Amino acid sequence: MRKNKAIILDRDGVLIEDRNYSYKIEDLELLPGVIEGLKELQNDFILFIVTNQSGIGRGYYTVEDFFNYNNHLVSILNENNIKIENTFYCPHVKEDYCDCRKPKPKFLNEIAVKWDVDLTSSWMIGDHPSDIQFGINGGCKTVYMVTGHGEKHLSDLKSNGIEANLVCANFLDAAIKILKKQN
Repeated sequence: MRKNKAIILDRDGVLIEDRNYSYKIEDLELLPGVIEGLKELQNDFILFIVTNQSGIGRGYYTVEDFFNYNNHLVSILNENNIKIENTFYCPHVKEDYCDCRKPKPKFLNEIAVKWDVDLTSSWMIGDHPSDIQFGINGGCKTVYMVTGHGEKHLSDLKSNGIEANLVCANFLDAAIKILKKQN
């Protein structure tokens, strides 16, 4: 039997405007092309969000704030007939050295097992070098978005020896390129 394929999405800077520790519902703003791109991708892929949320660990907002904000995002996507299968988040700061913070592949491994996903046929989309390293660590193909913090960290990819399969300027461009690579 054929395994599922997934699109694993970073949240801030990929799906929504990155407001630096985003948690206020009134500040939530989808990036251009997200709705159209996700609609296209969900025909062939299961959609997941995996996000580092160190603002929780830093005390900037609570777990409840995170869930209220994230549930609002997921409900907007649902209203547009887009299904996010699950959201995974790491509430820790880098200095905690936890097992769940990207680029460690803990959540990718959970996705692979629980949803019978072939990670080698799946894609990680992110705007930080740690997102791309996360995808690589889990065996996924990767898309580096030059949205959010992407432009600022583009040179960090090369200087850290990290190479994404694709570099895209917007979400719809990423979706189109992923779908072309599938065929």
